[in-house]
Parts: sequence; C-alpha cells; structure tokens
Amino acid sequence: MRTILFAALSAPALMLGGCGTLNRGVDTVYQPVVSRTDYVFDVQATPSGLGPGEADRVAGWLSSMRLRYGDHVAVDDPNRSSSAASGQVAALASRYGILMDNRAPITSAPLAAGMVRVVVSRTAARVPGCPDFTRTGTDEFEGSATSNYGCANQANLAAMVADPLDLVRGQPGTETFDTKTSGRAIDTYRKATPTGSGGTVIKTESTGGGSK
Repeated sequence: MRTILFAALSAPALMLGGCGTLNRGVDTVYQPVVSRTDYVFDVQATPSGLGPGEADRVAGWLSSMRLRYGDHVAVDDPNRSSSAASGQVAALASRYGILMDNRAPITSAPLAAGMVRVVVSRTAARVPGCPDFTRTGTDEFEGSATSNYGCANQANLAAMVADPLDLVRGQPGTETFDTKTSGRAIDTYRKATPTGSGGTVIKTESTGGGSK
C-alpha cells in the first residue's frame, strides 16, 4: 500500500518534469527584446525661433525627462518653418551631452499650425519570460536544458547595455582612424629592451638608514 501511494504521488511530479520550456540546443531560447517609446512636446515657433517663453518650457520638460545616454532628441517641423527653433532645442539637448537627430520619428497626432514638436525617443531592453522555473533541474529524459538556462546572462546584458539599440544594429565604428595612435602600444612593446638585458626592471627604493 505504501509503494502504491508513493507511485501515485510521484506520477504528477514526473508529468510536471516533462513540462515547461524545451531546449535541446546549446543556445538560450530567451533573447533581449528592445522597445522604443516616443515622448512628444509641442511648442509654438516663429521664423526667428521658439515663441516667447517656449525655450524655458522645453528646458523644463527635458529636465523632467532626465535625459541620459541612449536617448534621441529630434524636432518635427513638417513645414520647415523655423530652423532657428531646431537650433535652440539642439542647444538645450547639448546640456545633457546629446546630439539632436536630423530626422524625427513619425508620430500619430497631427501638428497644429505654427507649432513644432520636440520628440524624445527612449529605448529599453528586457527579456520576457525570465525567470522561468517551469522545467526544473531534476531528472531529465528529453535532453533539454533547464527552463531558466541563459536567463541570468541575457537579463544582465539587457540591464547593463548603455544603448539598447546596440543590441539591434550594433555600432559601425569610426570611418577613419590614426594607425600611428592605434599601434602605439604595440610599437612600445616591440621597442622595449628584453628583460634578459635589463629591460622593464622595476626600481626599488630603500628606506633603511645608511652609514655616514
């Protein structure tokens, strides 16, 4: 009777062991997902720049947004009526070390006449579905990794990346570079005197008193 009871209790556990996320490969099934949110702020503009008091409003709004690395700022001016207004917004964004984009993203609401739209685009990365403990690390009869495999690495990557867009398109790198500067460390290493000839010897200083 005791054996039958144990088998009856263990059957659901064995069934649950076969459930959960199946992964027979060496790569995690979870990957960071990057999402973008566009925040908009409409202000009055004239051919000579932002309207009276509008620069202070934009400055206050940008401060409340707490701009940080990875944010993108753009001005949507369909009529191209005020390049001076774009310059003022660019100057305000530069206080946070952010360069303004040349093209603004498409937003849903139409702009009223005499208005320009300041757009702050912010991206975030997360790993949906993590943590996942639906498949435990006990008896495994399907050759699958645990369901939570890779969640920690991917979640840390999503949390630590400075610009989440780098996870999507990467960085192209600089178009030009100075070979003399980039090879300076290698050149110094090659020209160094070998250690057998006294090169890279660490000098020591004695603090003990000497005889006069």
